[in-house]
Amino acid sequence: MGELAIYNTLTKKVELFVERQKGQVTMYTCGPTVYHYAHIGNLRSYMMEDVLEKYLNYAGYRVKRVMNITDVGHLSSDADTGEDKMLAGARREHKTVMEIAQFYREAFFADCGKLNIKTPEIVEPATNCIPDFIRVIQGLLDKGYAYCAGGNVYFDTSKLEEYYVLSRQNEEELMVGAREDVEEDFNKRNKTDFVLWFTKSKFDDQELKWESPWGVGYPGWHIECSCISMKHLGEYLDIHCGGVDNIFPHHTNEIAQSEAYVGHKWCNYWFHVQHLNDKTGKMSKSKGDFLTVSLLEQKGYQPLVYRLFCLQSHYRKPLLFTYQVLDNTKTAYEKLIRRIAALGRDGEVQQAAVERYQREFNAAMENDLNTSQALTVLYDVLKADINDVTKRYLVQDFDQVFSLDLTKEPEERENSQGNAGTDQELAAFVEAKLEERREARKNKDFAAADQIRQELQDRGVRIKDTREGTVWELI
Repeated sequence: MGELAIYNTLTKKVELFVERQKGQVTMYTCGPTVYHYAHIGNLRSYMMEDVLEKYLNYAGYRVKRVMNITDVGHLSSDADTGEDKMLAGARREHKTVMEIAQFYREAFFADCGKLNIKTPEIVEPATNCIPDFIRVIQGLLDKGYAYCAGGNVYFDTSKLEEYYVLSRQNEEELMVGAREDVEEDFNKRNKTDFVLWFTKSKFDDQELKWESPWGVGYPGWHIECSCISMKHLGEYLDIHCGGVDNIFPHHTNEIAQSEAYVGHKWCNYWFHVQHLNDKTGKMSKSKGDFLTVSLLEQKGYQPLVYRLFCLQSHYRKPLLFTYQVLDNTKTAYEKLIRRIAALGRDGEVQQAAVERYQREFNAAMENDLNTSQALTVLYDVLKADINDVTKRYLVQDFDQVFSLDLTKEPEERENSQGNAGTDQELAAFVEAKLEERREARKNKDFAAADQIRQELQDRGVRIKDTREGTVWELI
């Protein structure tokens, strides 16, 4: 293992990464709110988080990564106001909330598959974890960090010595809400307080509701990630990931409620990916038309061209999307693939050259995931005065992190974009099988349910039935 240094939003500097448990890394990723397709700006964050996980694995760490699926509780404003995004999606398409959640969850993992983004080891929908949310919220009430008002439960930020640990804002600078079109909630004692649990006093037409000690309702968005992380990774977390737009209020609120609940520092490193912009500014679903992986495919771009486009820039720099630059990247990718395909396969690997270029690759990646410099090392290898078999070996080695399918045969590369053997397609496969199993158990066909369990076991997937639903993980 090397000397990986990454920028930590918590301390506002590049720091040497030191894991809590030797050789083991716990990593949490804020997952999608599955009310619409992911646009390519969203996917830039997931792509660079994927690069971080793959480089940690490349460097010899064992990474346990968890991602939530938000299928309830995320409002159209991050400041606890506006309409529930899932309900809005259901109304838009005249479907139930759970139909919307299932469809866009599968679409999300399909897009990730096309971009070679690995599915995290554990994926947990928020609707699986209602008892966990209730338990933690009750704990915050018992500790005096939360209060009930207007039928809702709020976190009391005035009880904290420091609230703005990530954003470094102050109360005078804070607007009523985090984004535009926000109404003030007069139930709050302090304008920075946030909702832990909504009751019907908030939205009586909410489709998904659960019994709680505070009335029938549903969780706020912020409590979901804290609880799902602690459920699977414990009270100490190495790395928490997300886009820069998550810094405030979402991640700020996660830190507040998590550390109030556990009574100690919760997460050591906060990893944030900058926005993808177009000529009008930050890409957003709220603009109406937005760029998706499918749209890029319709325009003739292989999805991995977009992955290369992102790898050519540092994850902490805003990235401007234009079709002209994407065209240039497409040309560069196709030329790179042809060049690698032409490499000979005979001879012995030159170990001294391998070690030299691996050192250079590691030096680039250890420098706050400098993927642009790492790509330069790749090109240096192809220009180097070494034999072709050594070049091919190094390309394959680096592509464990790049995930650009650099050494695949043309037909294999084409098929891989929809291959059910990929991690991402596996996720969609598992979800479909779990739905079949739920139907089988509902019809008391337990033999069929057991057969599906065994089928998943054979594919390397362990499932567990809980009171909140069925969860799965890779064996």
